[in-house]
Amino acid sequence: MRTLSGGMRNAEIASHFEELGDLYELDGAIVHRVVAYRNAARAIRNASRSVEELARAGRATELSGIGKTIAEKIDTLLERGSLPQSEKLKERFPPGLVEVTRIPGFGPKRARKVFDELGIASIDELHRAAEAQQLRGVPGFGVKAEESVLAALAANPEGNPRARVLLSRARAVGEEIVAALREHPACERAELAGSVRRMAETCKDLDVVVASRDPAALVEAFRELSLLDVTSASESGARAETHNGLPVDLRVVAPENFGNLLQHFTGSGAHNEALRTQSVRRGLHVSEYGVIDDEREVTHACATEEEVYELLGLSCVPPELRENRGELQAAREGGLPELVRVESLRGDLHCHTIASDGRATVEAMAAAARERGYEYLAITDHSATHGFGKDVSSDALRRHIEHIRAVDASFGDDFRLLAGSEVNVLPDGALDYDDELLGELDWVIASLHSSFRMGEEEMTDRMVRAIEHPLVDAIGHPTGRLIERREPYALDLDRVFEAAARTGTFLEINGNPDRRDLSELNARRAIEAGVTLVLDSDAHGPEILPSIGYAVATARRAWVGPDRIANARPWAELDALRRRG
Repeated sequence: MRTLSGGMRNAEIASHFEELGDLYELDGAIVHRVVAYRNAARAIRNASRSVEELARAGRATELSGIGKTIAEKIDTLLERGSLPQSEKLKERFPPGLVEVTRIPGFGPKRARKVFDELGIASIDELHRAAEAQQLRGVPGFGVKAEESVLAALAANPEGNPRARVLLSRARAVGEEIVAALREHPACERAELAGSVRRMAETCKDLDVVVASRDPAALVEAFRELSLLDVTSASESGARAETHNGLPVDLRVVAPENFGNLLQHFTGSGAHNEALRTQSVRRGLHVSEYGVIDDEREVTHACATEEEVYELLGLSCVPPELRENRGELQAAREGGLPELVRVESLRGDLHCHTIASDGRATVEAMAAAARERGYEYLAITDHSATHGFGKDVSSDALRRHIEHIRAVDASFGDDFRLLAGSEVNVLPDGALDYDDELLGELDWVIASLHSSFRMGEEEMTDRMVRAIEHPLVDAIGHPTGRLIERREPYALDLDRVFEAAARTGTFLEINGNPDRRDLSELNARRAIEAGVTLVLDSDAHGPEILPSIGYAVATARRAWVGPDRIANARPWAELDALRRRG
């Protein structure tokens, strides 16, 4: 069996390049250099193969984002155990300042700001300054920023983010493991369980459940996977870590008990505890080994999850709902909702092309959407004041509209290409195109891309003004959060949801796996307030269109059915829902 214990794991290599990027940003380096090191760190951390092995074979440049210069630095790191550039930069700053940059929502720019203004060079100093209300006087901060620092430090006293992995990254590794096991002749069924199967936003580990008559053979196959370092093994399971440090737990069971095991390892702790408590009242005990009937002294082996829930007098609960949020009562009373599916969607209403910051042409995005079976696609390149990458001036947008209409005219009646825009919401709530130009568009999605640190009342007024604009069809990624990286805007969501329901403005669940915004809890609140949602990919290239599945997953976790999703309708029906439709 191969082992990773003697080498440098991907997560460790990535951390060196993340630190180098932070140090360069602290030092005021050009943004392209900072971005290059962060992109390299991301590629290394997400690689399913050992980057050390690739580097030693001279193949590190096979990874996306790793060029010759980065590859040479990887070689140096593996040889010396550190990066010389980092060592030189560290001499310019106090050691604790780098730790300050890692506080969630803080970052190098803000760390440098408090260092220059207040001499803060450690997490302890930052904590004392926030408690003494000194941060609010620093330009660019304020009371809210100060409160956010205190909240972040209360959640993570050491300033380190929680050790969780974004779902999209965990799934990519997990699906590779499961696919390899399914190829083994002794495998009858293999599935990912846990938070990955529930489609939670982040995961702390991977649970792999396998049905086999020969568990030892599957354990051995697991041990031989090149992307894992197995730390322990038995006749019926094993534990391992991936190259990027993600723990993996394998359990192998006889096929007749597969349903018991899959149910047990899929449900959240709260769901399973509630299930066990309710079952005991019926004289039943539920575990990964079976369902025990006390009165009959019988243990029921279940090959499927449906059998488990049926024995307990319940409809089978979809994995996404197993969070103890009322699903067990609904399952007992026949009240589980019909949930939206990827197949429910008729189109995508948020994507970008090379006209702004996308990577593909209008034609390529339209072709990819048609291949997915969509009936319509809205091209929504960024507006004139987006501020990141290439923006579309008013004159450029008019030419862009003409081009989109020409491409649309080349299709038959089975597909509609919509000329749209992701319009920037300015700090006062106005839009950055005039109404005459907005009126020429088929679809307008308005988003906030600047001035994130406004107070709650001011930010809410800004959002509500955009919602009330008669030409705005939808609000994109409404709370602006980035999972594990940026907190949501300060918003009174009750006011936002009331305004959206009153005006008929759609709110988006964005399928970017870093966003998934609205979140599942906020999406459920929005539905209860009478809001209609749109599920979008926010794709910047054809290969990103499938990310709409993460928007679907969020909607499912929010108990949302296709009847509350605007783009689960044909275009004519969706158009009729709009104020201008």
